[in-house]
Amino acid sequence: MKSAISGTFVRNSHSHVVNELGKSIVSGVYKPGTVLPGDAELAARFEVSRTVLREAMKTLTAKGLVVPKARIGTRVTPRITWNLFDADVLNWHLDSGVDRTFLNHLSEMRLAFEPFAARLACAKASRQDIDALYTCAEAMRRADSVEAFALADLDFHIALLDASRNPFMYSVGNLIEAALVTSFRISSPFGQPDRHMTSAENHRLIVDAISAGDADAAAKAVEVVIVEGRERVDATVAAASP
Repeated sequence: MKSAISGTFVRNSHSHVVNELGKSIVSGVYKPGTVLPGDAELAARFEVSRTVLREAMKTLTAKGLVVPKARIGTRVTPRITWNLFDADVLNWHLDSGVDRTFLNHLSEMRLAFEPFAARLACAKASRQDIDALYTCAEAMRRADSVEAFALADLDFHIALLDASRNPFMYSVGNLIEAALVTSFRISSPFGQPDRHMTSAENHRLIVDAISAGDADAAAKAVEVVIVEGRERVDATVAAASP
């Protein structure tokens, strides 16, 4: 995740082709329904062998971005077939620029599972889990930059999913962590002392409810945090729009 944030990657020929074509598809250079250039043209462009190119196309097919058609070529698929839980596809979305709709879809999905994860945590979290959540909330309170706040926010929500003791919850959080970091950066209240403290305190209230075993209060507290974050994202994106 930190390498994704910093943009530092080491790529071989296969991953370079996958990355460049994937970004071009997700950003709209090659729109859904478009047939990609032929193998000879792409092999020459990327200076790779046909074997490397074929393996790259298999990877993009597995991610749901393209489908090979006999006697036609490799066609870009509709967006609905793209696997947004694939780390590469998600990062290509983030690289091409996220809008309010994308981030609202993210918050809607979080509302579908994070409050229930908090309910599970009320029954299953250990003292160590609760202490870890308090530590994350305190890190948010003490954060001295947008980046520090966003990473502490991410740590909190991943720790919450872990405390649910449901491996599917934790896996979903890890799959979308790059999107979460982007959302948390945009919604970060750092630089606004009152909102900064309120956000950190609202996260602490989640832990208080989990510690008390109050599932309704924990779920509601998570909803408050997600909705308030979405409102800050909306305000930030609106302010940045022409």
